[in-house]
Amino acid sequence: MSEASKALAALFVAEALPASYRETVEAHWRPLAAHIAAHAALHAGPLIVGVSGSQGSGKSTLCRVLEALLEGEHGLGVATLSLDDLYLTVRERVELARSVHPLLATRGVPGTHDVALGLSLLDGVRAGQAGLVLPRFDKAADDRAPEGAWHELAAPVDVLLFEGWCMAARPQAEADLAAPINQLEAEEDAAAVWRTHVNAALAGPYCALFDAPDLIVMLEAPGFEAVLGWRRLQEEKLRARTGKGMSDAELGRFVMHYERLTRHLLADLPPRADVVIPLAADHAVGAVRYAVHTNE
Repeated sequence: MSEASKALAALFVAEALPASYRETVEAHWRPLAAHIAAHAALHAGPLIVGVSGSQGSGKSTLCRVLEALLEGEHGLGVATLSLDDLYLTVRERVELARSVHPLLATRGVPGTHDVALGLSLLDGVRAGQAGLVLPRFDKAADDRAPEGAWHELAAPVDVLLFEGWCMAARPQAEADLAAPINQLEAEEDAAAVWRTHVNAALAGPYCALFDAPDLIVMLEAPGFEAVLGWRRLQEEKLRARTGKGMSDAELGRFVMHYERLTRHLLADLPPRADVVIPLAADHAVGAVRYAVHTNE
């Protein structure tokens, strides 16, 4: 059994993936890995691949599969950095909530990440820095994990997969911020202070962070309604496994934090992405679209 096959077999067990997912690997993820490897071969220095997809779209699993394929079948050194691992500490978010808007206490939207840390890490990857340490965020504690739990890269990487729910997002037009799009915005951000702050972050510090990837891969949800369903399924699995989790009402409010930017990305990103992977509500993959670049 090849190293890639061993890694994939372990992944199927660890993630409790259905046997049918092997068809997705063969039909879609293996060609995607080959596409990324081809770009890496032509690229001067490490290739940074941005993976954008809404909550529950399967970004983490896709990145783990790509790691196995790129390492085992293409001989590349690969690591994954999650945008989630760049969240500000709980103390920093509490201060934002106090000084800017209470909704910024909830991690997730632009403005709640340590962009400077992210840019420093990406610079280190591009420079081939040895011993680079990637941060980890402890969602159970809602805080950054101690540095002892961070992941040290044994060697410089050839490919960095940089994944996040709002990866490659661009700011909205100011006029689009005026009207609230859901109950959360109407009742808790009536003056549009929170969403304006998020938009300003996208127009400012996040520009460099989201412009860093050399390729953008988008997992395209069929609509925001599917995202809510995917997130509800995740919560049901969490409750079954731990006995803890949000109620449907709590989950509904939580997801509203992400609705505006998720809808914006679904409208704005597909024409800009290098690879668009359309998903059905049941996560079935449609016809993957690869952009054609004139310099290739």
